[in-house]
Amino acid sequence: MDDLTGRLGEWLKGQGPEADIVVSSRIRLARNLGNFPFIRRCTDIDRANIESTVHSHVRSLNEFKDALYIPVEDLDELDRQFLVERQLISRELSDGEGARSVIVDPGERFSVMINEEDHLRLQVMKSGCDMKEAWDTANALDDALESNLDFAFHDRWGYLTACPTNVGTGLRVSVMLHLPALVQTRQIDRVFRSLQKINLAVRGLFGEGSQAMGDFYQISNQLTLGKTEEELIEQVQEVIPVLIDYERKARHFLLKTARQQLQEQVEHAYQTLRGAQQISSEETMHLLSKLRMGINLDLMDAVTIAMVNRLFLETQPAHLQKLKGSPLGTSDRNMERGQYLQSALGPIDQSEPGPTS
Repeated sequence: MDDLTGRLGEWLKGQGPEADIVVSSRIRLARNLGNFPFIRRCTDIDRANIESTVHSHVRSLNEFKDALYIPVEDLDELDRQFLVERQLISRELSDGEGARSVIVDPGERFSVMINEEDHLRLQVMKSGCDMKEAWDTANALDDALESNLDFAFHDRWGYLTACPTNVGTGLRVSVMLHLPALVQTRQIDRVFRSLQKINLAVRGLFGEGSQAMGDFYQISNQLTLGKTEEELIEQVQEVIPVLIDYERKARHFLLKTARQQLQEQVEHAYQTLRGAQQISSEETMHLLSKLRMGINLDLMDAVTIAMVNRLFLETQPAHLQKLKGSPLGTSDRNMERGQYLQSALGPIDQSEPGPTS
C-alpha cells in the first residue's frame, strides 16, 4: 500500500489522445464462476473459496506475475478509501463484507476486484481517449483468466452476471471527461439529457452514486445484452468526439466573450489554493478544475497539468492522511490540505496581490 502513495495512477497521467478533456478510458468486465452462487447468495465459505480459487489461478499466469495482491477485508477504512480514490476498487468492494480482495498491476493499468457485486470485476485503465487499446488489453487478460476458470456462460444469454444490465458481454465502457466550460456555460444538463436518450449513463468521479466533483464526469453504456463488445465500444466512441467538440466550443466561447473574467477566475483559483490556511476537498477540486482549464487554454503557465493532476489525487482525504502518516479529523484534514497546497504551489509572497473576490 505504501508503494502506491506518492505516485500517480494511470487515469491521472494526463497523456494520450485528447487528454486535455478526456482524462481516462476504462474497460470493465464482469465475470462469475460457474460452480458458485452469485455473491448475494454466497456463504462466508463460498466467498473464501472463490477468492482462493481466483488467486491461485492468477498467480500461475504470466500476465499477472508482477501484480500486487491486496486482501481488502484486512485493510482499515483509511486504506480502503485510499484504493477507492485511486480508482482501483469500487465503493461496493470497500464497504463489502467477508473475503474480498483486489489484484493490482504495479503501473495501475489494470485491477481485478474479487467478490464485489460479481465474483470478478476486471478493469483496464488508459490515460486519454484510448478505448481500443484498453479493450485489447482487457480482452487479453480476460482470455488468460478464462483459460483455467469456468465462467458462468449461457449459449443464448452470454456471460451471466449479478445485475441483469450486465448480462451478455459483461462489458462496461467508461470514459472520464473534464467538462468545466460546459458547466460554466450551463449546457451540461442539456448534454446529459441527450446522452440518457441513447442509453448512456452519466456518473460522478467515483462512479455510481458519486457526485461530479471538479467537473469530472464518467460516461458509460447502460446495457450490454444483445450487443457485441465491438458494438458497445463503438457506441461510446461515436459520442465522445461530440462531447469533446461541445466542450472545446464552450471553452472558445468563454475565451471570446469573457476572456478577462476567465483569466481572473483562473488567477483567483491559483492564488486561493496557494493562500488557503484550511480548505475542503470539494473546494480544492473546484479550484483545481478551473486551474486545469486555464492551463489548457494558455491562461496560466505557473503550474503544469502534471502538477494539477497530482494535486487532484493527493488532496483527497485518504491520500492526505497517508502522506501525513496519521489519521486526521475533518478540521485537521482541511488545515493539512492548506499546508500541503502551500508546500506544492509555493506560499503567496507578501508583495503579491491576494485573491480577489
